[in-house]
Amino acid sequence: MTDAFLDPFLDAAIAEAETGFSEGGIPIGSVIVCDDQIIGSGRNRRMQRGSVTLHGEMDALENAGRLPAVVYRRSVIYTTLSPCAMCSGAILLYGIPRVVVGENHTFLGEEKWLRSRGVVVEVRNDSRCIDLMQPS
Repeated sequence: MTDAFLDPFLDAAIAEAETGFSEGGIPIGSVIVCDDQIIGSGRNRRMQRGSVTLHGEMDALENAGRLPAVVYRRSVIYTTLSPCAMCSGAILLYGIPRVVVGENHTFLGEEKWLRSRGVVVEVRNDSRCIDLMQPS
């Protein structure tokens, strides 16, 4: 595990996941960072909002708002769980060059596809992220 390397942005994504869980949702969180500032944060709200698309990454993008493309191209997205095909597509669409994944044991998303398109994917396998996805 890489918990020894604590990161305030992964911590923020974990906090989003915990908030989502406390709301009765799926504990997945995400933040988008540009120039060492969080520009968007979100959590999976599929249960809370009855949404089929409001994953953590999508919520973070929505909350970042309509920013110039150059901002997204300088950003990093942190997510507590490996991104699915939909979220990976959004990452590619917005040109986000780097993804930090909290864990990919529970779900292995489209990391290979992202890498094949030039995105740097860093998997932390943080035990806190793994624990979030374990049934209580």
